[in-house]
Amino acid sequence: MTGIEVTAWLAAGYGLVLLLVAYGIDRLARRAQNRLLEQRNGGFVYHEDHDAWLCPEDQWLWPKSFDPDNRVMRYRGSPSVCNACPVKDTCTSSNDGREMRRFVDSWPASESARFHRGIACSVTVLAVAWPAATAFTVDGAGRLLVLVTAVAIAVGALPLWSHLRRTPADPLGAVVRTLDETLAEREAAAAALLRRRTSYASDRRANHAD
Repeated sequence: MTGIEVTAWLAAGYGLVLLLVAYGIDRLARRAQNRLLEQRNGGFVYHEDHDAWLCPEDQWLWPKSFDPDNRVMRYRGSPSVCNACPVKDTCTSSNDGREMRRFVDSWPASESARFHRGIACSVTVLAVAWPAATAFTVDGAGRLLVLVTAVAIAVGALPLWSHLRRTPADPLGAVVRTLDETLAEREAAAAALLRRRTSYASDRRANHAD
């Protein structure tokens, strides 16, 4: 465009490059996190439809607890099954069963991931500030160019910022029950209902006798 100073073009280009760098940092950090998790999983596969992990020996690890501070769901295999497993020595040293973990939040979930996302967001601040500051040193079409570029970069950085702040889905933490706990709860409810019905029947008999 005619009449636009070289300084304006450089500032606009530099800001756009920094935005790409920010997304590159976030992408590389996410890939590194995924590779690390795959290595830690050691052949274990998470099945979302069951909310459980399946180990290489075709045994299930069911949810046992939830860590509300770190937003991590913990799964554990049956101790009797794990302790009798032929590959236990290469899987876990615990006698309480193999434990697996899963972040319940989308990326970035861990503190390490949030640290890298924070770096990426800091780069976007510089990406916006550079052309915005250049607007004070250029005139006319050059000023319009750098201002429009700064706004465009700010809009482009919104996806990075929108997921940085961790907002728990449930401030009180998730309530997790195992299958045995669920069955025990149902049995207790059925027993309580039976006692109430028996009590009602006794009352009716007593009233009828009177």
